[in-house]
Amino acid sequence: MEILIFLIIGALAGFAAGLFGVGGGTIIVPLLFIVFTQMGYSPDNIMHLALGTSLATIIVTSISSLMAHNKKGAVMWPVFKNLAPGLALGCFLGAGIAGQISGLYLQLIVGVFLLWVAYKMFFGGKKQVASHSHDVNPELPSKPKQLAAGGVIGVASAIFGIGGGSLTVPYLTRYGVVMQKAVGTSAACGLPIAIAGALGFMIFGMQQQVDVPNTIGFVHIYAFLGISIMSFFTAKVGAKVAHILSPALLKKCFAILLTVVGFYFLYKGLV
Repeated sequence: MEILIFLIIGALAGFAAGLFGVGGGTIIVPLLFIVFTQMGYSPDNIMHLALGTSLATIIVTSISSLMAHNKKGAVMWPVFKNLAPGLALGCFLGAGIAGQISGLYLQLIVGVFLLWVAYKMFFGGKKQVASHSHDVNPELPSKPKQLAAGGVIGVASAIFGIGGGSLTVPYLTRYGVVMQKAVGTSAACGLPIAIAGALGFMIFGMQQQVDVPNTIGFVHIYAFLGISIMSFFTAKVGAKVAHILSPALLKKCFAILLTVVGFYFLYKGLV
């Protein structure tokens, strides 16, 4: 039964990952939070487990999503090279920081963050979608600035258990990168984030001696396997659909989804 639930979560998360370039974390974290709560795990650990497991699964989804987007030439590799070191280091440190924050505070932080992203996606960057839709040369900041931005996105990604798509995509579109390329590049950026974050949550979780069956630190092995297997297949479907729909519509749909999830976390955290 457990495995079946994790397979279903994987199918949903993978599709969303491919569709929105989000690594699925914004969907995996809330769903795992619900499942782990039902399984009766300690409230102190549930949020950390959801974040750590989410990052581990993003290793697989981002490879699948990255390959699909790369085929369509949507990954800007030079930008990836500038962001990657900061992303990896930031995410590892972020896992350590998240380990020190209580489960309840983490819920509220993630809830507020999701609402903020939803707001930005819904109301921000409307002009850019129109004016830059055929822009060939977006003007990105200097290498050191990109490296620093990577660091910030990395730390946040660990605390929010995401592949950084909800931060990397707005960061790139802000500088005039067309939505499809921003999504493709963000999918690639999810890989260093996920690997560093998963390692961080395993190591810092082991130090805290988490008493939950089938886990390594803050990573739930069965959930990782179930979600990874399904999401690998469904991410490809999502990526195909992403290239059919209009960028503006994608942003709107994603914003609505995040709003619902964000309010859910605030509700759970405050009630």
